[in-house]
Amino acid sequence: MNLIRGLVNLHTQSQPCVATIGNFDGVHLGHQAIVERVLSKSRLLSVPSCVLLFEPHPKEFFLGENCPPRLTCLREKYHQLQQLGVDKLVVLQFNQPLRKMPAAEFVSSILIEKLRVKHLVVGDDFKFGHQRKGNYQLLEQMASGHYSLEPTPSVIVNGERVSSTLIRDALTADNLDKASALTGRRFSLTGKVGYGQQLGRKLNFPTANVAIKRKKMPINGVFLAKCHWIQDGRQHSAWSAVNCGSRPTVDGVNYRLEVHLLGVSPSLYGIELTVDFYALIRKEAKFSGISELRVQIAKDVDAAKRLIGQFEN
Repeated sequence: MNLIRGLVNLHTQSQPCVATIGNFDGVHLGHQAIVERVLSKSRLLSVPSCVLLFEPHPKEFFLGENCPPRLTCLREKYHQLQQLGVDKLVVLQFNQPLRKMPAAEFVSSILIEKLRVKHLVVGDDFKFGHQRKGNYQLLEQMASGHYSLEPTPSVIVNGERVSSTLIRDALTADNLDKASALTGRRFSLTGKVGYGQQLGRKLNFPTANVAIKRKKMPINGVFLAKCHWIQDGRQHSAWSAVNCGSRPTVDGVNYRLEVHLLGVSPSLYGIELTVDFYALIRKEAKFSGISELRVQIAKDVDAAKRLIGQFEN
């Protein structure tokens, strides 16, 4: 999948495309339905498919620390959209110049002139441009002679419209199965393994310290998870007990993702690890000291091992 980052790198494309615009946080079933429409039309017209999104998420730009936690970072979105078969991902920096760009200019200069959009798939409630004055009606007015326009479908699961907010609420309520049903896969986090404080090794439970680079997380606690990584050209997987939180007993400052692999102990430093979450073992808690923490970790690992059978075929 071709990645174009930043307006400065978005030159007039050599081919027209079929495109959609959104934030795609979670790349859930609703997003997947949109992408499938884009892919279907791109095959019909024999042109590339394109997803246009913004970084940071506009809510992060406007709300700052009050913004709700993300479901997916850009790297995770990239991989998930790539797996769906998207040809081109355009990531525009959401900054003051873009925020102040009039909606009509966004359509004419970015969609028509640079991306050469031939068919556009967006929601009929889509808002964009300065003061969110751009909408579906404006896109219809400016489409003539340039592109055709198609509204996005709503996807309903168990009577509820699939949305990033609905998934976030499910994760907050520790309902991992519901989140999985809304995304078509297990909720996951991806990051590179780095060096930690080696505390897990001292406690006889060595952990891989995964850099998640997030200020907020939609989940918190100790979980049964399954980890996936590529090493020496081969795909590997292993069940694990994972702590996702701020480690209140040790420092209680920064969010960490600490992974204790069950049954294997490879050296994973510098390797990208994807962690799929299956079941909550317990919420994060502060203990009186390292000794009490060691006892609890042993219980967590035993609980994780007992849970595995529920998820293996």
